[in-house]
This record gives sequence, structure tokens and C-alpha cells, in this order.
Amino acid sequence: MSQMIFNKDDHEVMVETPPEMINDTTKKVEKFLEKNFPEHLSFGNGQFTISRGSTQVMILVRPFTNKETSVECISQVVTGANITPELMSFLLRKNAELHFGAFGLYFDNTITFSHTIAGTNLDESELVTTLNAVAVISDHYDDKIVEIAGGKRATDLLDDLSIF
Repeated sequence: MSQMIFNKDDHEVMVETPPEMINDTTKKVEKFLEKNFPEHLSFGNGQFTISRGSTQVMILVRPFTNKETSVECISQVVTGANITPELMSFLLRKNAELHFGAFGLYFDNTITFSHTIAGTNLDESELVTTLNAVAVISDHYDDKIVEIAGGKRATDLLDDLSIF
């Protein structure tokens, strides 16, 4: 797997992450999830999810450099919110207050919260702490964001699907 990065001269270069590194990181993540989050779902290819409260956290093993992988933990916090200057100010201020991780927006204005950690030397405590932090922060702020700007939390979207 490859990724585009910029060298010291600001030129784009292709960096390959060896597939063995991706596979090793994926196996480590799966082992830690089985032990700490037995209810997790695996979608194969280094993609997993856990549910916590009103949120879901996706875990994605990704290429990074020729010597490192990354493990992205991302939650879709609120979908369909009214993106206003007030909401953007709230999210940016929260980004400045939080210890790690950050709120963001997808192309469709879905509000996300994510944190990425290095994967090659990943340890169990680091992954569990990251997943718990992303889940707790997302679960806490989804209600506040809906109060400010409307929209639906991850659990609301699942509830909507269950009526069929």
C-alpha cells in the first residue's frame, strides 16, 4: 500500500508500507480487540468497529511510511447537523481543550471525532486508552452537538434503520 508524502524539498513522493507490516498491525489490533472488546465487529482488511453508548468507533489499520503503520480510531458523532459559525466555534474550542483527538467534518458535513496512533509498535494499553477516549468523548458531545445544531447521533441512525 502506498501513500503520497512530501520530501524536504516539498516534492511529492510515493511511500510504500510493506504489506507484512499492515498484516502484523491488523493481527495485533484484532488480538487486543478480542480481549478488551469481545463484541467488536470485524469487516476484514484491517477494519473494525465497537459500539459504546450512543456512538460507534471505527478502527482502521492504514499505511503510513515504509517503516510505520497507523491505527485510526474515528467516530461519526453527528450526521445532518446545521453547520453554523456557532457550532464551528464550539468544535474548534473543544479541539483546543481536549488532550488528544479532534473534531472534524466529512465532505457531507458529518461531524467526526478521531485520533490516530502509530501501529508498528502498538501496545494494548495504548489502543484501549485511545478507543475508550474516542468513544467517551463522542458519546458525551453528540448530545451537546444535537442540542446546538440538530442532527442525529450514530444510535439514532441505527434506530431509524431498525424500523424496516
